[in-house]
Amino acid sequence: MEGKFITLEGGEGVGKSTNLEHLRNLLEQQGIDYIETREPGGTPLAEELRALLLAEREEPVSSDCELLLMFAARAQHLSQTILPALARGQWVLCDRFTDATFAYQGGGRGLDWQRIETLEQLVQGELRPDLTLLLDVPVEVGMARARGRGELDRFEQEQQSFFEKVRAAYLRRAEAEPGRFRVIDAGLSLDQVQQQITDVMAEFFRG
Repeated sequence: MEGKFITLEGGEGVGKSTNLEHLRNLLEQQGIDYIETREPGGTPLAEELRALLLAEREEPVSSDCELLLMFAARAQHLSQTILPALARGQWVLCDRFTDATFAYQGGGRGLDWQRIETLEQLVQGELRPDLTLLLDVPVEVGMARARGRGELDRFEQEQQSFFEKVRAAYLRRAEAEPGRFRVIDAGLSLDQVQQQITDVMAEFFRG
């Protein structure tokens, strides 16, 4: 039996790291065999591409270059990590996936969504996450949290208007696919955020 594919999405400063730990605990309480991974990244080669994508550089990075590097990393990630795990019956818990590309490159950079959909089909075929948890907070709240963590990568240094478009794109994705997405209000207290996640996962476990 194939495993389940769960993704955690959201903009900057939404609390993904903390809530990934909570998700891990929930899966372990159920005795579920799982792997945890991330995008971009998840394999040695894909992690090298991640470093290229996030590094500050004097040379401007074209939006198309950024998009293609994202999908190059994703193709390797799927081939070497995600698909083999699912085939073994393991669950896959992934920090961001293709919805992030629609949000950051489609929303933030303004790239045509149809072009992203073409690459999505080429690289993934029919594979989509079984469940996507979208952690959502107002942009100013998320950015204040991100800046509090210290040094910012190339994406985190974007202007607030960029992240407003990212958030809008995420919410547009969630509205279009209510069966797969669950929007979590990540602006509440940590206990309240994690209770929302616990409730969603309890429903998901029941099938």
